Amino acid sequence: MASVFQQLKIQNMFAAFDADGDGYLRRDDFEALVDRWSRLPGVEQGTELRARVETVLMGWWSGLLEVADANNDGRVSRSELLTLVDRLPGMREAVAATADTIFDAVDGNGDGRISRTEHRRLVETWHGQDVEVEEVFDLLDLDGDGHLSRPEFAALWCQFWISDDPSEPGNLMCGKIPHQ
Repeated sequence: MASVFQQLKIQNMFAAFDADGDGYLRRDDFEALVDRWSRLPGVEQGTELRARVETVLMGWWSGLLEVADANNDGRVSRSELLTLVDRLPGMREAVAATADTIFDAVDGNGDGRISRTEHRRLVETWHGQDVEVEEVFDLLDLDGDGHLSRPEFAALWCQFWISDDPSEPGNLMCGKIPHQ
């Protein structure tokens, strides 16, 4: 069963995914998420990266619907989403596999590193709005070099989706967790 911390994390992401704010996740919410990601440089319609991003995000929707739509109504409530939390530790490889695509989408200048600005773009793309992340990046950048390498990003990404330990920095990957 999801801990209080995991519930807060998932609640925050649920709000980001629920594009129309109706309290349910539907296919069109994930299509709206794909559209938001398609506004990033290099992720425009018709690009290979856009196809990869769409595959990842719509794959999340398909998997979520399969695992969490308990009443088969074609939508996922917040409580249904929480049923997935217990399964995530056993899905580490699948979670890690999505990190490369998200990394490539956010690495706007293609230098193989995520800068503070690019991280902000990641968080604001998820949430669909401006989000204060200045303090968060410093906590994520463990070696203090001003960037997140691909391996750092992948480790933080897995922590975000899987961790139940509030002290792990990856939990801040998509911004501060309200009421933490």
